[in-house]
Amino acid sequence: MGNYQAQNRQNYGNRSEGSGSTNSGATPTISKDSLEKIIVDGDVELLVNEAKDFSPKLVNPSWKESDRLSTSQIRAIFGEVRQIQGQLSVDFDKALRRLYLVKPKLAYRAKKENKEGVRALTTVLDQALDFVYAEKDKTNRKERFERFVQLFEAILAYHKGK
Repeated sequence: MGNYQAQNRQNYGNRSEGSGSTNSGATPTISKDSLEKIIVDGDVELLVNEAKDFSPKLVNPSWKESDRLSTSQIRAIFGEVRQIQGQLSVDFDKALRRLYLVKPKLAYRAKKENKEGVRALTTVLDQALDFVYAEKDKTNRKERFERFVQLFEAILAYHKGK
């Protein structure tokens, strides 16, 4: 585990802003490098550590109350992802199409709500979805989608535990 921690500290040090930063003005994020390791490689330890670090920052105490991500906002997005996950075994192609359409829904929600926490979450989820679709092989997409759901579940769990 010591090797992982050293690597993780190095990843945080390379970020200009984000989950490794304590700068209250920066928008929290998870680096693309970390998202790739989580979604593509299945690094579960990194998934847990990133979610644990990222989630509390979605309710940054230095932000106005109205900019913080509420449980209902994150649950609304998560509910759609859960429905898609349930559809995977029934109609895989349709589920993947619905999943891809989550991207514009995220963009709409971020623009409509205009809240720092919502923008931060949608940015991370949008980038994670890019890694789900990066591979043409649909078998890999299914595994990557499951990892995406696990990441989202962990973010939600740590958000609720704030």
